[in-house]
Amino acid sequence: MAIYIRQAKKEDLNTIYSLIQSGKKVLAQEGIPQWQGNYPQKEDILQDINQEYGYLLIKNGQIVGTATLFQRSDPNYQQIYAGNWQGNLGQYATIHRITINPTVSGQHLGDYFFSNLISEAYRLGFREVRIDTHEKNQRMQHLVLKAGFEYAGIVYMHQDPNDQRKAFQLFLK
Repeated sequence: MAIYIRQAKKEDLNTIYSLIQSGKKVLAQEGIPQWQGNYPQKEDILQDINQEYGYLLIKNGQIVGTATLFQRSDPNYQQIYAGNWQGNLGQYATIHRITINPTVSGQHLGDYFFSNLISEAYRLGFREVRIDTHEKNQRMQHLVLKAGFEYAGIVYMHQDPNDQRKAFQLFLK
């Protein structure tokens, strides 16, 4: 069984969008308000692809996951509440818009995806990786902690007091 990641290409756009829509449905079924509006849209995904931030998880030749490895400072992380960002390494990568096809749920592919995304961040020169998720998204919090991230505090998306997220960070040596 071959499992790996690769960068997303423009021809992957519809597959990625379909994965995002499936992820939205799972979140809605679990009562998690994350991604329940118009975000993310195809334009967000296309921008990720054009900036070479979009990555795909491949299992046996099939696209089963998608994520963004954002490689600039995230404006949503400028202020953190009820905690602090640790260290002062400067640049960091951020994992955003990560989802795996629910048809392969239970195969621990999230572990592979995180490991590969972290390795890619390291290869690109980053020594810190950040991620955030909704406080109700227990599955993602479990994966994030299992991957070695540590809780840092609370961030708000676009300064919206109704869009609070738990933020995590990981340092790489």
